[in-house]
Amino acid sequence: MKNQIKTGIFLGVLTALILLFGKALGGSQGLYIAFFFAILMNVGSYWFSDKIVLAMYRAKEVDYHEAPELHQIVEELAKRAGIPKPKIYIIPSEQPNAFATGRGPKSGVVAVTRGIMELLTPEELMGVLAHEIGHIKNRDILIQTIAATLAGVIMFISDMVKWAVIFGMGSDDEDSNPFVAIILAIIAPFAAMLIQLAISRSREYLADETGAKLCENPHYLASALEKLEAYSSRIPMTVGNPSTAHMFIVNPFKGVSMISLFSTHPPIEERIRRLRAMSF
Repeated sequence: MKNQIKTGIFLGVLTALILLFGKALGGSQGLYIAFFFAILMNVGSYWFSDKIVLAMYRAKEVDYHEAPELHQIVEELAKRAGIPKPKIYIIPSEQPNAFATGRGPKSGVVAVTRGIMELLTPEELMGVLAHEIGHIKNRDILIQTIAATLAGVIMFISDMVKWAVIFGMGSDDEDSNPFVAIILAIIAPFAAMLIQLAISRSREYLADETGAKLCENPHYLASALEKLEAYSSRIPMTVGNPSTAHMFIVNPFKGVSMISLFSTHPPIEERIRRLRAMSF
């Protein structure tokens, strides 16, 4: 519940930033245009992102005969979560990792790397799969799409303000404040990005908690995270893109460019500490 409240507050702050921009700019026409393009872009990614990301990582759907143990675990966890059984994909990578995608429980997908299946025990693999099914159950793809839409609007308006200042354009509305607008144009995009990252981290904690309850033992996931943290940094992810790092259970692109400065994941040590402290 705490993480759900936190996510609601973060989404509220993003919305408030948009309203502040609207007042500072004066007039609503530009705001409506920004909303239209941002929503169009993000709704498109919401509907097609699962197919795009699976293709990006060369993931292949596997049936029961190809991976019976994997199917049995996912089927049992989905039953406990009260959702339809997600489709199962395997990524041809030696790095141990996993992610979930899909617009909601009815279109859920769980993808695991070949490396994670070779590294983890059946109990640890159950912990990881429970975490990913937790993402599907909690509708995290939808929540992150809403956050991305709001952040996209803020960044779009920020660019509009900068161009308006360059060309000396502005609103004649007496409620507008060009000075406030330009300050917001500088600060708001950075704030929106930080809030997006905070939402992503909050949803990871929630998926850990949900996953621990689904597999009825938080130590399964805690033990898996310890191994994943140790091995994922040693074995590089050779496919994909850092922009999808937030989807994985642990960051697959550690040390790439500046990504470590703005982590999409909470510290592994803190996640493990919270899991170890749980008792059912």
